[in-house]
Amino acid sequence: MPRTLWLAVVTVSICFGQQRGVVLADLTWVEAEKALRPETVVVIPIGAESKEHGPHMKLKTDYLEAEYYTRQILQRADVVVAPTVNYSFYPAFAEYPGSTTLRLDTARDMLVDICRGLAHYGPKRFYALNTGVSTLRALKPAAGMLAADGILLRYTDILEVGAEAEKRVKQEAGGTHADEIETSLMLYIDPASVDMGKAVKDYHPSESGGLTRDPHQPGAYSASGIYGDATLATREKGEAVARATVEGMLREIEELRRAPVGPGR
Repeated sequence: MPRTLWLAVVTVSICFGQQRGVVLADLTWVEAEKALRPETVVVIPIGAESKEHGPHMKLKTDYLEAEYYTRQILQRADVVVAPTVNYSFYPAFAEYPGSTTLRLDTARDMLVDICRGLAHYGPKRFYALNTGVSTLRALKPAAGMLAADGILLRYTDILEVGAEAEKRVKQEAGGTHADEIETSLMLYIDPASVDMGKAVKDYHPSESGGLTRDPHQPGAYSASGIYGDATLATREKGEAVARATVEGMLREIEELRRAPVGPGR
């Protein structure tokens, strides 16, 4: 190959990168048989497509976040990515039209069944690329059930994985949903899906779980469905949190890759 052509190929490779991961849905079963090896780490994205995110962001916000993180992981990690799970356990948002939640047992069992099904072909290490908070209540018992079968399930704690970056940029007094941080994230990931003209501050802390549109009912009162101050969001804050979150996910995936698999039952 002429040197000038070789340099052009190298330049293109550097600019556009080489995807390391594999999307399971894009394979035939014959190709899947080769990809699903005992040492394979399978990533299962979890992102709601039907969950309120205030008047300024779409119901599919979690899904968009999961798809963004998945693209980043595919570029940088040797993994097989399973189809995104777009329903899970989201009881805190049931009063807001369009929001959908599975029962806790259903959300737990769905992840167990997915992992057991794919483990049948070889893999024993699974990473739930999790974009929710209440989903942790389903993922923790799922991991326990799978461990009894010799299957490792690890999952993202979205409030912890990018916590250091959040602390550096956060200005709101408090909040965890459709707030300064999540709105900033979406301004970076998919700005066209955010209407900052409808962003508001809506933060009424409560020890009771869930959000409520009725100030006389238990829970954190939120007429908007926001829990925090979305007006403080900026793209720059979102980029800082997104980058830190991706790095944290990559670390967790590599830790999982090195983790020993138990004997199971």
